[in-house]
Amino acid sequence: MKILFAHNAYQQQGGEDVVFRLERDMLRAAGHEVVEYRRCNDEIKDLSIVRKIGLLARTVWASDSHRDLTSLLRRHRPAIVHLHNAFPLISPSAFWACRNENVPVIQTLHNYRLLCPGANFYRDGKPCEDCSTGKFWQGAVHGCYRNSRVQTAAVALMLTVHHAKKTWTEMVDCYIVLTAFSRSRYVAAGFPEEKLRVKPNFVESDPGQREGSGAYALFAGRLDREKGIPTLLKAWPQLPHTRTLRILGDGVCRPETEALARLCPNVELLGWLPHSQVFDQLKGARFLVFPSEWYENLPLVIIEAFACGVPVIASAVGAMQEIVEHGRTGLLFRPGDADDLARTMAWAWEQPEYMGRIAENARAEYKAKYTAAANYRQLMEIYEEVIARRSSPAGRTLLTGVCP
Repeated sequence: MKILFAHNAYQQQGGEDVVFRLERDMLRAAGHEVVEYRRCNDEIKDLSIVRKIGLLARTVWASDSHRDLTSLLRRHRPAIVHLHNAFPLISPSAFWACRNENVPVIQTLHNYRLLCPGANFYRDGKPCEDCSTGKFWQGAVHGCYRNSRVQTAAVALMLTVHHAKKTWTEMVDCYIVLTAFSRSRYVAAGFPEEKLRVKPNFVESDPGQREGSGAYALFAGRLDREKGIPTLLKAWPQLPHTRTLRILGDGVCRPETEALARLCPNVELLGWLPHSQVFDQLKGARFLVFPSEWYENLPLVIIEAFACGVPVIASAVGAMQEIVEHGRTGLLFRPGDADDLARTMAWAWEQPEYMGRIAENARAEYKAKYTAAANYRQLMEIYEEVIARRSSPAGRTLLTGVCP
């Protein structure tokens, strides 16, 4: 099968960029021809002030991306287009290009961008779904995107225009969401249930199960407030000094993290590490701490921990309650509650046999849901279903009069 993969990459590589690469390489390894259309936010750095202002308009409709995609579609005639991130340089114009060329298009919804200008359902230190009803200008009032009212207004305009044009409901054949929780938020916002398919992320190759029960607690991720770092920093000093916490990553909360590391010799701040070294750290951990306080989708580090047979202690918010099954693949605590996190970590440390069983369950969860083989089967089922639906008489009828 010939597939066109499209993605707007971030300046700092994130989970979406990794998943784009993993799925592309997986399909190529299986013998499929994958054509890429890729833009990168690094392009923005070189723009003049005038062109950066113009970027606000192209967030709504990027004529150059529409033209480029149309040319690629006509030249390669792929069976399907799979779009990961369109914001801001590709824009929703991509969906119209695909429909005008009669090529079915799928988008993976890695975040909540189509419902929230900030893409994360998070404001003032807690989950917020105020914009999910379509009142996107509330986000502009609060500057939810990059703490900028102007930039948030541009995103709100894009969302308002394309909701009115029914781009999301009529120009996209299928959406892939990572969890049932994410699907529930999009259904509640009016997206067609039949177009939302749940398919999780996956681990590229089996890292193998850890040996032993682990010697330290591990946090791996951005050191940002929404990731629950302040909660973790308040909780950890409540544990005995004989316990060790290793923190991987960087972010705005690094100064507070460094301050705790200076006061507590049992806190080790390692910064960013290459991916292979992250697996080494996971395999040496007693458990992974994931105290995030916003609506995460499906963090790769959690399924990587499962792959290594490492239990996860996570905040009971959003999809975390779905991914981490309390008492089976990990433990849950009240989000933002440092005392409850401290109690949960202390209890886990004192129950090696119980946590050993949870570790075995976590490994089994990985084998059942998060391998490349399982993911490939699910993805191909979605592709084939969408192509068949588009080629049916009812599907062809929908293609009349689609030019904007």
